[in-house]
Amino acid sequence: MKVVIIGAGLAGLATAISLAAKKHDVTILEQGPRVGGKLNLREHEGFQFDTGPSILTMPWVLEKLYQEAGRNLADYLTLVRVKPEWRGFWPDGSTIDMDADFVKMHDAITTFGANGQQDLLAYLDHAKKLYDLTEKGFYSSTIRHLGDLRKKHSLRELLAMNPTRSVHQNTQRYFRDEKLQQLFDFLVMYVGSSPYDAPAVLSQLGHVQLGLGVWYVEGGLYQIARAHEKLLQELGVTIHLNTKIAKIETKNDQAVGVLTEEGEHYAADAVVCNLEAITAWRTLLKDHPKREAVVATESKFSPSVSGLVFLLGVDRQYEQLAHHNFFFSKEPQKEFDQVFHDQVPADDPTIYIGVSARSDPTQAPQGKDNLFVLTHVPPLLPGETFSTMEKRYREIVMKKLMRMGLTDLDQHVQWSYTFTPDDLHALYGANGGSIYGVVSDRKKNGGFKIANESPDIEHLYFVGGSTHPGGGVPMVTLSGLLTAQTMQDRLETAVRR
Repeated sequence: MKVVIIGAGLAGLATAISLAAKKHDVTILEQGPRVGGKLNLREHEGFQFDTGPSILTMPWVLEKLYQEAGRNLADYLTLVRVKPEWRGFWPDGSTIDMDADFVKMHDAITTFGANGQQDLLAYLDHAKKLYDLTEKGFYSSTIRHLGDLRKKHSLRELLAMNPTRSVHQNTQRYFRDEKLQQLFDFLVMYVGSSPYDAPAVLSQLGHVQLGLGVWYVEGGLYQIARAHEKLLQELGVTIHLNTKIAKIETKNDQAVGVLTEEGEHYAADAVVCNLEAITAWRTLLKDHPKREAVVATESKFSPSVSGLVFLLGVDRQYEQLAHHNFFFSKEPQKEFDQVFHDQVPADDPTIYIGVSARSDPTQAPQGKDNLFVLTHVPPLLPGETFSTMEKRYREIVMKKLMRMGLTDLDQHVQWSYTFTPDDLHALYGANGGSIYGVVSDRKKNGGFKIANESPDIEHLYFVGGSTHPGGGVPMVTLSGLLTAQTMQDRLETAVRR
């Protein structure tokens, strides 16, 4: 089978590896100057930054991908467990380390109430059960809707996923302390969703973070993209960089290839699109007769949050920072309501800071820190720009960080670079500048994503954060793996006929 893949993001690369391992003829067309998509990097005078994903969880997914190709992941990447997993800071001065070392976690959590340890153990036991259920169905095959899920689970298992409950309702059920509720609620923000709207099954992220652990790749997470590129070269996959696509070509509602902006045609038996599905329908399929009907379903698959990112090379070290840090808001429900319902940046945002130099001193010059500062903001509405808000919101973020202990931060910035929602849209075609693809909302879409296999155009497939199973390094990798298997199954079924 001859396959053309549009985009060399992690999902596109994973699809290519899996298909090439199955002996298919694969060509990747990437509009940017390097592979990786949102997983990218920026360097300046000894400061190094991963500019996209900053954490790695569920490393078994990468191991599975390399096993499919007959390789050992350890021969390509060195993974390091991050300790503590996260550090949380609150406006009242209290802090906590999320640590899979339960002796340390116990000591820390008792300051948040006498029942803290008991609450934590009960919650994590529940989170593991949810993860195990999800692994059985959601992570093992392409899922389009509830009907597909029913084929994988008994009614009892489906009910155990708490389909009518939100992540926050679930967290509230286990933790009495509001700060602990906020701590575990916020994990779901890293799939771009609100804990007040996301389905309770995503409470499994507590187990993903503490049970399976948070990992770092020696040399920076961009090493994942470099390792994939090396493996693809070994597998004989052709990668064309700086190649922009003008159109997905179809005939009788079948994908038959792609056309580049330079006018070059690439014929294919199947096309895999790593560009977000809604963006692809708006641009690469804009002349297709089914376009209007497909785009009309957009409200069901609203974009996840976007982000305002500051890369800060600072001329000192802030010793209170761990590798991963949350600076929480005082009123979490107000924060989520503003971002997800009012569609405005929060007055008091929770701020994430990643300092990869804590785990890898090569990421910053000696005695200095590389701060990856991320604040989630609403996705852009059509015709909207974040440029009018950027300066004011940077002030809000910097003042909050200085107020919460990063003394004179503004005076210690040696170098900085900013990514806005506009940049995320322009660079990666992200719908509204979305970071994580499609929002998980139990009322809008039940937590389901866009189907990997197009129901409208035969032999067209979508991979990436907007599709099943969602955003984040392991999820988009699974997106590629599961889609490649679906394509293989379709081919074998056609051969048998």
